[in-house]
Amino acid sequence: MQAQASQSFLERFFKLSEKGTTVRTEVIAGFTTFIALGYIMFVNPNILAAAGVPKEAAIASTIWIAALSTMMMGVFANYPVALAPGMGLNAFFAYYVCGVLGLHWTVALGAVFFSGLLFLILTVSHVRQAIINAVPQNLRVAISVGIGLFIAFVGLKGTGLIVSDPATFITLGSVARPETALAMFGLVLTGVLMARDVQGSILIGIIATTVLSMILGYSPVPQSFSDVISTSLPHMGETFGKLDIVGAWNYGIFSIIFTFTVVELFDNMGTLIGLTNKAKLVKKDGEIENLDKALNTDAVGTIFSAVFGTSTVTSYIESAAGIAAGGKTGLTAVTVSLLFLVSLLFAPLIGLVPGFATAPSLILVGALMMSEVENIDFTDFTEGLPAFLTIIMMPLTSSIANGFAFGFISYALMKSLSGQPKGVSPIMWMVSAAFMVNLFMRS
Repeated sequence: MQAQASQSFLERFFKLSEKGTTVRTEVIAGFTTFIALGYIMFVNPNILAAAGVPKEAAIASTIWIAALSTMMMGVFANYPVALAPGMGLNAFFAYYVCGVLGLHWTVALGAVFFSGLLFLILTVSHVRQAIINAVPQNLRVAISVGIGLFIAFVGLKGTGLIVSDPATFITLGSVARPETALAMFGLVLTGVLMARDVQGSILIGIIATTVLSMILGYSPVPQSFSDVISTSLPHMGETFGKLDIVGAWNYGIFSIIFTFTVVELFDNMGTLIGLTNKAKLVKKDGEIENLDKALNTDAVGTIFSAVFGTSTVTSYIESAAGIAAGGKTGLTAVTVSLLFLVSLLFAPLIGLVPGFATAPSLILVGALMMSEVENIDFTDFTEGLPAFLTIIMMPLTSSIANGFAFGFISYALMKSLSGQPKGVSPIMWMVSAAFMVNLFMRS
């Protein structure tokens, strides 16, 4: 009886029936997203440690901010989207702000705090929403496709199928390499399961690849209790509340704060547009459901990421893996959040899932998102070229924001120079100008 009441509450709160999903599907989707995203718990602390942030505190702050911000996204916005410290933004934090500029990591946290505050102001004043609503339909679709290619590119690198090459930049890796062969096994297995409409196929593929890897001796097998459960929980005492707000302000709002803000604004915007399209959260008139709540969550999450002691939090494209597994509501995000909290205990066990086991899911998600390309109108070159640049620049520059920049700027120029200036809204011009300034500042 109690279980039925609990399920009934979840049905009502997350509108499961209305969205055409179930508790079981949402939980499986949450597990899928978490496994695809779990690497952040190990990668982000290592990057922050390069900036001088105490590693144990960085581990704790990474997990706590991911758990709390993802919980807020699920409960407040009812989105199947997970949040965590953003890749790229953490590298900018550690290697440029703290490395090249030589600023202390506490000052960098102060800059993250100001960017979050600015996000919140732009969201409450509906400026961020106006920017998103001003994006032409073709560019919206191109963003989704570009993110799909970017995800697939990351996945292909993770499998070892593509590697760097000094002559051609990238080339085919060795398919005889055991890890690559195992990843290809996972790719084919998951693809077949998806073709047969097997529920939770992505999760099954990841688990099967991991287990096979352990059997063959290419992944470590738990040998003791300490390999499964941490004997002492990581804590963030050395980073909590250590942000230097005065230092960040004195350094200059138009430098690091501006860059943090611009990159995060459009990285998150691109990710949300792509994910909400895939999750069917876009209404017939193009309006995105609960967009205000999602953007407020992102802004508040960024502020708290600075307080906790980690780089900017953002929506994660890996959420597409959970969406592809059937996730449509905030219950997916709540599941991810709870798993993050549990991971404080089971961090060693989570670390046993190799990257090549999760990489195939990214390739498959990219393939699914690529299907949207048929909705782009390439017959009008003023629409087609900006859409193409949006798509191609994301994977080739490893940046969603760069795809935005070239797409927006080329759209404004193509329309205006082709005698269609009325096709460019004032907001599009302002955003394009901001991107141009940011590109030149980074040059």
